Amino acid sequence: MSLRLSFLTAFAVAAIVAAAPAYADMEKFKADLTGPGEVPPTTSTGTGTIEASYDTATKTLTWSGSYSGLTGPEIAAHFHGPAALGVNAPVMVPVDAKESPFKGSATLTDAQAKAFDGGMVYFNIHTAANKAGEIRGQMTMEK
Repeated sequence: MSLRLSFLTAFAVAAIVAAAPAYADMEKFKADLTGPGEVPPTTSTGTGTIEASYDTATKTLTWSGSYSGLTGPEIAAHFHGPAALGVNAPVMVPVDAKESPFKGSATLTDAQAKAFDGGMVYFNIHTAANKAGEIRGQMTMEK
């Protein structure tokens, strides 16, 4: 009888462990967007901020941001990388930021997630007057 009870107990414990949800780490990032932060720097008096959260289990990046004072309407906005501070890089994730505030989400590849973790991603907003980018900020991990 005790062998059967031990088996049932072990089975119950295994079932509970298997049913427990996997807990993901949530990583948080932030950037302040300015004209002098662009490469090359712009004279724009526009400013903005963007905050992002990365769910390591689902590989989903979710963001929200706002901006004001641009020279004209936003024509493009992106996360770029991998790139150190002051270096330009290709687009990693396009963002719809036609209106401020804006928000969105995307699933990242492992390489993109690694770039975020390593501080090698920046965000910028482009306008007609500043096609290469009007305001920009390096994404930094919040602790």
